[in-house]
Amino acid sequence: MRKTKRTLLRSIPVVILCGGMGTRLREETDIRPKPMVEIGGQPILWHIMNIYAAWGVQHFLLALGYKAEVIKEYFFNFHPHTSDMTVHLATGKVDYHSNIAPDWHVTLVDTGLHTETGGRVKRLSQWVGNQTFMLTYGDGVGNVDIRALLRFHRSHGKLATVTAVRPPGRFGSLVLEKSDVRAFGEKLQTEAGWINGGFFVLEPGVFEYIDGDRTVWEAGPLQSLANDGELMAFRHEGFWAPMDTLREKHRLQELWDSGKAPWKIW
Repeated sequence: MRKTKRTLLRSIPVVILCGGMGTRLREETDIRPKPMVEIGGQPILWHIMNIYAAWGVQHFLLALGYKAEVIKEYFFNFHPHTSDMTVHLATGKVDYHSNIAPDWHVTLVDTGLHTETGGRVKRLSQWVGNQTFMLTYGDGVGNVDIRALLRFHRSHGKLATVTAVRPPGRFGSLVLEKSDVRAFGEKLQTEAGWINGGFFVLEPGVFEYIDGDRTVWEAGPLQSLANDGELMAFRHEGFWAPMDTLREKHRLQELWDSGKAPWKIW
């Protein structure tokens, strides 16, 4: 990765919302939080962090809630799980070999079991401080150009930027002539409208738009920011996909297994 990419984002923290219960993916989330559901043998959270890290991000703030201990255990034991090791049983000393752990600083904050998305963001204000920060969800991946996103945010001078994406096609499309089907195929993302894809860039002034734990980020704060002319959209025409359902999880797994996962930019 070129130096210009990495230097630009090294000091900017990324907040990842990891506290929801993932009720629409109950087959997986009965035993673990949704960000820990695996794609290709790694939690989707790992994939999301690697998207940012590919652009030089090193500092992550994870807003935990449901089954927070699972995420804490994963990072607490990340080093031994990713390294060869020699254990000296008599002393308990461990020598690590061939460590491939990334150079990330991960702050894990329990933001409450029932706290809403906006409340989780506000609870991390003390960790963010008075600086630009990024925010995304712990269940969506995409080949977003993070450097271009930050450049766009800084160009307009507003408090908030949301990445606008095309929703993935969920149904086959039909081309009809009266009752005759003339063509059938997968609906393309470019045929749909724009939706909130996460991957926000925010200024600390957004904290003033969040009342407390019961505030839903996508309702009051974003709407108020839009009303005040403080919310801009960065249009991402590339790949983006959520993991809200088991079907979507299987689709992401298929893409990973193909060796052509579009979000694998690292």
